[in-house]
Amino acid sequence: MRQYLLTVYQPDGPPPPPEELERISADLDTLNAELRQAGAWVFAGGLHPPSTATVIRVKDGDALVTDGPFAEGKEHVGGFTIVRAPDLDAALAWGRRLAEATTLPIEVRPFQDGPGD
Repeated sequence: MRQYLLTVYQPDGPPPPPEELERISADLDTLNAELRQAGAWVFAGGLHPPSTATVIRVKDGDALVTDGPFAEGKEHVGGFTIVRAPDLDAALAWGRRLAEATTLPIEVRPFQDGPGD
């Protein structure tokens, strides 16, 4: 089976109120349990805000380390899930479930040179 990256895109700004976050967290726990039960779960994780990022750029053998995200934008990667799926349609079905649980846009992309390639 091929592996797919389900990327969660989160808008910049404050997080949702606690009661909404509790519901989202419970929905994610349920989805992760279903992914495990189906044998599709590989790994998942949420990320700290972009302000905690460190970017490394190498030019002519010198490394420049800077604080903050690589690019400014109205949204950022808030988390991700890696799944095993027999095809893109199955991965998209899991992506839809993740979008419903998080209430956020999800990008679904296959890994290169992995199982199923």
